[in-house]
Amino acid sequence: MTDTLRLQETQPADRPQIPGLYAAAFPEEDLAALVEALLADPAVLSLSAVAGETLVGHALFTRGRLEGAAEHVALLGPIAVHPQHQRTGIGQGLITEGLARLKAEGVAQVLVLGDPSYYSRCGFRPESRVVPPYPLPAEWGQAWQWQRLDGSEADLAGRLMLPAPWMRAELWG
Repeated sequence: MTDTLRLQETQPADRPQIPGLYAAAFPEEDLAALVEALLADPAVLSLSAVAGETLVGHALFTRGRLEGAAEHVALLGPIAVHPQHQRTGIGQGLITEGLARLKAEGVAQVLVLGDPSYYSRCGFRPESRVVPPYPLPAEWGQAWQWQRLDGSEADLAGRLMLPAPWMRAELWG
């Protein structure tokens, strides 16, 4: 790649490229409606990886809370990197940038539902005591992961409360 890679908050010029990026990265999943709904929500941090004028990666972090708790939390995902740019560190770069921004805001913990072998490289640990909005299939137990940002080693506990786009059972199982 000859163009300089920029990690930035998603700009208006990035928006038209986002649906195609997710379709290329996840051809067997239709994430367009979820991503569009999340992009419209002010509780969501949207980051883009741009090479030249081309969007090559994108990540969403949804700010949420735990039922009955004061700490701020966030959910990472979806995240996509164009297949031609995968395995180059773009995804990890987006995650690192997002975690740094959320930490600066005072977010205590970030959760993710994804491949443990990938997310463990970014510091996530499996089997959080935070309960997702809907039950997960038993075989996904290791995929529900967490990372503290505030320096504590203790996993928070409680039910994760998220904005409306995430409150659909089919997204969790």
